[in-house]
Amino acid sequence: MTLSRQRKSDLKRRLAEGRDDSRYCAVIGCAQLTTASQGKGLNRLYCRSHEDHRERHGSYIKRSYTAGQLGPHRAEALRALHALSKDPLVKQARLGIETLYATAGAPVDAFRTRGLTPEERARVTWARLRQSGVDPLEPLAAWLAVVAVIKADPQPDGRSEFLIVQAGKLIHRLAGGTHKVWQRERPKGGVEVISLHRYPASRGRVLRHVGDNLAAVAEPLELMRFPR
Repeated sequence: MTLSRQRKSDLKRRLAEGRDDSRYCAVIGCAQLTTASQGKGLNRLYCRSHEDHRERHGSYIKRSYTAGQLGPHRAEALRALHALSKDPLVKQARLGIETLYATAGAPVDAFRTRGLTPEERARVTWARLRQSGVDPLEPLAAWLAVVAVIKADPQPDGRSEFLIVQAGKLIHRLAGGTHKVWQRERPKGGVEVISLHRYPASRGRVLRHVGDNLAAVAEPLELMRFPR
């Protein structure tokens, strides 16, 4: 038996063993069966819908913070980082972002990321930030903004995964998408302008990799006392 067939056989066995038709999703008010109970996954606590929610947001129940919630904290953090640009912690963190930029490789447009691994897509995100000339202090401000919003949230999700994914989503948004515009002649005369826009999917393991990259260089900044 080949390794791939053995893995498929093992997965089928685990799915069969995990099936329990009496188990419902742990989210209060959800009447869906867990993926294990349905025989469609291995999760014994949550249904497919809430598994998908976690993939997108980093939490089974809490949604991502909006730009309106994060914006004021990002602006405040960026001002503070510029004011303390000569502080050793800020200089070290900035160098960390510059290293992520420098080691990310060539940028790849959003139309050509299909088939790349999550790690490769994370590097593409950093390469696109470098290509766009994004100030290295911007990702650091993004991290501090997410930390601040979570601290101010009366009902936060305190798990590290939520912080990592929220930071990853914000960096993903900073990197933007690919936009193509071209012209073609109309059959009856004149010129038609055609535009095509593509944004990489903001979900899954790529967000975890981007967030982990950022956490490794930005976490020490949480120890600083920023001017108000």
